[in-house]
Amino acid sequence: MKKILIIDGGPRKHFNTASMLQKFAEGASSVSSEIEVKTIRLYDLDYKGCMSCMACKIKGKATNICKFRDALTPVLGEIAQSDGMVLGSPIYFGDVTGQMRTFLERLAFPWLSYNDYSMTAPKRMPVVLIETMNGTPERNNSQGYGSMDYCISAALGQPEHLIAYNTYQVKNYDRYELLGFSEEEKRKYREEHWEEDLQKAYDAGRKMAENILE
Repeated sequence: MKKILIIDGGPRKHFNTASMLQKFAEGASSVSSEIEVKTIRLYDLDYKGCMSCMACKIKGKATNICKFRDALTPVLGEIAQSDGMVLGSPIYFGDVTGQMRTFLERLAFPWLSYNDYSMTAPKRMPVVLIETMNGTPERNNSQGYGSMDYCISAALGQPEHLIAYNTYQVKNYDRYELLGFSEEEKRKYREEHWEEDLQKAYDAGRKMAENILE
């Protein structure tokens, strides 16, 4: 049995990021019963970022899995045994959510060797990075996964990127102080692009599952 782990870094269980990740899961699951797809929501976990305990770098006991114990510990262990990984986050202030960034600190710091500055994960695997954002292709201030994109590339392999632009922030714009946005224009963009974005996520799921089974 092969395993794909989906890490949802968004706060809302049924909105843009969650929908993209659900479609990815459906695509991956459609390939074969030999693929297990599991989704973990970071906002459901109580955990901290890197504690700078340096336990992963002790001489004779160095490890590329974080040793600090909290609710994230079993997740990091699962990733080390998985065959594919998907990270999904909305973009806030041009960056992934705080929960996603905190998770990535714990994931990637043990990969980094301070002897030769190499990045070594327990296991290389295909990775897809999904972003959902209010910005448009023409007006996009997102740094995405930032420096962590390099860490993932170096340790796991070059990730695939999927970006859903100009997503709905809320379902009913009349309830909120959002006059800087045209609900009509956002609705038009969504009608033209959202189903296509979901299809891309579904197709990416199928592609990852097929590649894992090869």
